[in-house]
Amino acid sequence: MLAAGSAELRARLAPRLAEPNLHARLLQRVVMGNIVIDHEEVTRTFPEGTGQVDLVAIYEVVDGKIRSVSAQVSNKRLDPRQSGV
Repeated sequence: MLAAGSAELRARLAPRLAEPNLHARLLQRVVMGNIVIDHEEVTRTFPEGTGQVDLVAIYEVVDGKIRSVSAQVSNKRLDPRQSGV
């Protein structure tokens, strides 16, 4: 478990959420009962420069609140203008 409760989660994510170019684009959402599956493309700043990753997040929702989350992240793709490719 990475965090328990919203305050712990907020503190853990604060540095990443402060990235000036952080942006997530929802590509697809599937809802089945209390399970929500999102496929997103996330743009962010890596040590090597700006790039993207694909993210699949699976949320369990109970009483209107997220009870649990699991995620899988793809390999990063650097912006060619940043990586010299």
